[in-house]
Order: sequence, then C-alpha cells, then structure tokens
Amino acid sequence: MVCKVLRLPESSYYRRALKQTKAKQISDKKAVRIQKDVCLAQKIKEIKAEHLFWGYRRVRAYLKRKYGIKVSYNRVYRIMKKNDLLVDRKSYKAKRTPQKDKPKPVKSNQWWGIDMTKFYINSLGWVYLVIVLDWYTKKVVGCKLNLRSKAEDWIDALDMAVVNNCPLGSREYDLHLMSDNGAQPTSEKFENAAALLGISHITTSYSNPKGNADTERFMRTFKEEKVYPYEYESFEEARVEVDNFINFYNREYPHSALGYLSPIEFEKLNNYKNVA
Repeated sequence: MVCKVLRLPESSYYRRALKQTKAKQISDKKAVRIQKDVCLAQKIKEIKAEHLFWGYRRVRAYLKRKYGIKVSYNRVYRIMKKNDLLVDRKSYKAKRTPQKDKPKPVKSNQWWGIDMTKFYINSLGWVYLVIVLDWYTKKVVGCKLNLRSKAEDWIDALDMAVVNNCPLGSREYDLHLMSDNGAQPTSEKFENAAALLGISHITTSYSNPKGNADTERFMRTFKEEKVYPYEYESFEEARVEVDNFINFYNREYPHSALGYLSPIEFEKLNNYKNVA
C-alpha cells in the first residue's frame, strides 16, 4: 500500500531493505571481530611483557598451547604490527667462507653440547652459567651457576646431565659431547672426567660458528629472556631465576626447530613413537 501511494516499485523497496539488513549484519560481525581482536591483543601484550624477543610465530604457538586459542599467523602478525609488538629483523651479509656442517643426532643422548656464559649481578659482579644441551630434543639436561669459572663447574654440569638423563649409565649411550676450545673444557681435569664417564669429547674447529650452534643459541635465548630485561641484586635471586627459566624452557618454550613443541613435549612424542 505504501509503495503504491509513493509510486515506488516494490522490488526497489525490498532490494533496499535487504541491503540495509546485510549492512547491519556486516557491521555487527565487524564489531564482534574488533572486540575479539582487542581481547587477543591483550593476551599477546601479556605474553610480550614476559618474552620481549618473541616473534609472531612463537607467540601464535604459545597462544594455542597455553590458552587453547586457535588463530592464524596472519591475524597474530596483523595485531602485533598494529600494536608495534613485532621484533625488528636484522639483516646479515652473505657468508662467503665455507662452513663445516655439525653432526646431526637422530635420537636423545647421542650428541650433547656444553657451553658457558656470564652475566652481571649488581652486588657481586660477574657470575658464570654452564649448561649442557641435548642437541636432538633441545632440552637442557645439566647446568651449574657459580661465582667462578672453573673446570669443576663444567664437570658438575656434565655429572648432573648424566644422572638425570642416562638411567643406564653414560657408557651405554655412545654419547658425544661438543664444546668450544676454552680453557675449562680443554683442561686435563675435564677431559679425564669425560673419559671416565665414557663420553667422547670433541671440540669445535676454529672459525666454525656452526660447531656448537645449538648450545650457543640457547645462551642467546636465555639472555634475551632473563638477562637483558632484568637486573639482579643477589646470587640467590639469579639462581632462582635461572632454575625457573630452565624449567620453563624445557616444559613450555615453543621451539621453532621442534615444530613449536617444547623440548619435553618433543621428547615424550618421540619416546611414544619408539615404543609404538
């Protein structure tokens, strides 16, 4: 009746009404999507507050595992870019010097790497952290934090790794250990300790940055997570933070080389496959 009075074609009326309905639906969906993005951005900010150097891939993997949030890489990237949360990429010049390949383990307790780093405590000065890393699972299997840098600390970290990860004894695993050419790992005391455990100790060749790359990469991760963002006032505070981080790293850290599984998740998955 109204269309006839206004001399308006009924088809035009229904077309306009349908267009308005669709526009409202799109507007409602957009509002819901914006609200979801706001909530997701808050979660991402919480993660980035704890892990300043995480990129969007690792953040996305952690959202899925920790909070059960399934989201695409593109969406996480877009939100992080919008909120200025992306990590700046460094550009490197191409390496012209031929690099030697490092050994590639195919199981746990086949190749370990050992290395040391240092960081500063305001009330004490430098402290030294030695870690032993399983190259296959990327799991930290041994560590020692001390006020000094002695061969005994390297031996203690190696002993811890054997006790915790070699239930059959280190001689039963045909275990190899890679280190750099520092004074501690090349000392007679450390060499004798490794030989006594039946571990084949190998040092990296000179000018070969790939030789112990996995272990050194963990040291970089540790510093990004627990050294650069913080200052420590006591040795006990530093020791607690080191223990907490290694526990977090082994159990929860989404490792890119493991398909963003944590080292322990990857280890359990492979143990299950071997049993099956």
